[in-house]
Amino acid sequence: MKNRHYPLKECDFIKIIEPHIIKYDKRPGRPASISHYQFFSAVLYVLRTGIPWRDVPDLYGHWHTIYMRFKRWSENGLFCNLLYRLQQKKKIKMDCTWVDSTTVAIHRHGSGSLKKRDLNR
Repeated sequence: MKNRHYPLKECDFIKIIEPHIIKYDKRPGRPASISHYQFFSAVLYVLRTGIPWRDVPDLYGHWHTIYMRFKRWSENGLFCNLLYRLQQKKKIKMDCTWVDSTTVAIHRHGSGSLKKRDLNR
């Protein structure tokens, strides 16, 4: 059961990933409430299952904390760099699929309801 929530061993994480995080992430302030290992496992869980951020299991920590760190790391390229390093070491296998409106047809009513216009104009 634990392998499902923590797919990467902590010793592998400390050896391969943590040195890059420490080198890259030098922010002042108080220390993070969620460890880098817990955060990284939570994001891998979200990527694997496709669940919304609000449904992240409580054993990883608060969902908003995880999401904000993921957003910050994604914007500065750190998260993608870490996944690339893990894939080079053959610790994970990633297959990415991009889906947008050019590849998936949507029903004409699927775009949502019409927006109300300002009646005072």
